[in-house]
Amino acid sequence: MKIEVVSLFPKMFEGVLAEGVLGRAVRKKIVKVKIHDMRQWAWNNYGAVDDRPFGGGAGMIIRADVVGKAIEKILRSRNKFGMTKKPWVVALSAKGKRFNQETVERLAGKKKLVLLCGRYEGFDQRTLEEADEVLSVGDFVLSGGEIAAMAVIDAVVRLKKGVLGKDESSHEESFSEIEGKRGPEYAQYTRPQNYKGKKVPVVLISGDHKKIKEWRKSKQGVGKK
Repeated sequence: MKIEVVSLFPKMFEGVLAEGVLGRAVRKKIVKVKIHDMRQWAWNNYGAVDDRPFGGGAGMIIRADVVGKAIEKILRSRNKFGMTKKPWVVALSAKGKRFNQETVERLAGKKKLVLLCGRYEGFDQRTLEEADEVLSVGDFVLSGGEIAAMAVIDAVVRLKKGVLGKDESSHEESFSEIEGKRGPEYAQYTRPQNYKGKKVPVVLISGDHKKIKEWRKSKQGVGKK
């Protein structure tokens, strides 16, 4: 899988892509991530990528022609290397639909993703319309789309075969569909069996795998509100 990111702050991704699960996936070449500096497509000699909004208002808007050039460059490189399938372009914006596990599973099936990271007051509407999909990681405001892009990359890449220690791990996590149900993962326990008077459920130390499976199924989707 290949993921390309267009960002004003490429260095923000360095640590995330070098450590943990993502770092291992990159080193094993299960995923290739390329970060593009949006300023290389700046509209003036000062490296500007934004402009004042028509109609007035606070803040600056990232220009559609700047992002459009970035997308065109990525598409041309695809043609250069003989890739026949168009990459899936995702704009990260508070205006987008909610990013959830079902979306993660769908994106994990793509061969190539392009993630566009917003900044300032966001993208020109025409950029959102040019993208294949607009996603939001939650009903709150971030300083930019980089952290959202990292969340998307992490969630998607961990579903790729060979990334986690056991492939079944990704199928038994919170919000994965288990026997028709989605929600927080069932409660997990480890030693000690008795901690401050709170004991591990007896069924989990019974050795009866059928009952354990039934118990976990009954607890799937049951979380603290």
